Amino acid sequence: MRITRQPSPPFVAIIAAFLTLSLPLWAADVPKDKTPWKITGQLEEACSCDAACPCWFDSKMMCSGGQVVFIEKGNYGKVKLDGLALANMAQSPEGQTMMGSFGNWNFSNNYIDERANPEQRKALEAIAAKILPGTASKKSETRYVAITRKIEGKNHAIALGQYGSFHGHLLEGGLGGTPKLVNPPGADPLHHEYAQGRTSAMTYTDADQNWAWQDSNYMHGKFTIDSVQYEKYSAGLAQKMAQMKDEKTPEKK
Repeated sequence: MRITRQPSPPFVAIIAAFLTLSLPLWAADVPKDKTPWKITGQLEEACSCDAACPCWFDSKMMCSGGQVVFIEKGNYGKVKLDGLALANMAQSPEGQTMMGSFGNWNFSNNYIDERANPEQRKALEAIAAKILPGTASKKSETRYVAITRKIEGKNHAIALGQYGSFHGHLLEGGLGGTPKLVNPPGADPLHHEYAQGRTSAMTYTDADQNWAWQDSNYMHGKFTIDSVQYEKYSAGLAQKMAQMKDEKTPEKK
């Protein structure tokens, strides 16, 4: 499956579209959960786009893919989450921006590590509601599956039980090292910085889908995020929205 890119809008238009269309939807749907949490780990992400994924820059296209969060150390209140994982697989509508179509995606399924006990499952679901786009679609399911990762040299192999898998490797930059994206327009704290790569294979057979492609977008990141960051993130979005609303509202005489 290959994706044809549409011309990207000017940077100012990207920011305006992002703030006015997508972020209020995401922020409005986040549960008002005050339990403190913190997780440190690695992000594995892949999708159907040509690398690097233009959806983070508000391009109009269909994006099919997902992100897997491997927690090395974490807690939700007093609940320990070390060594567990959570994931999301989703698809945005064709011909629309990923951000502008938030809430109307074709589907968005969350996957929770089946090794978690009942208390840990509730904790992982609560964190997923904060950091993953489960509310991006009215068609959404939560499944408990084996989430695994195997690293051999530069190749990372990730699997979500019987539902899907992807293999990714990092690219080499023109001046050496690995290309990195830092703070793209669509960034949240989890995606503040990530290294760029490509897939060698990706499959998915849930949600009435049958994906099978290669040489598409792959991203790898390391993170430490917590409830305080996401509270500030949501508050910042609300403030920006208020400012934009005031700027667009004509002054009363």
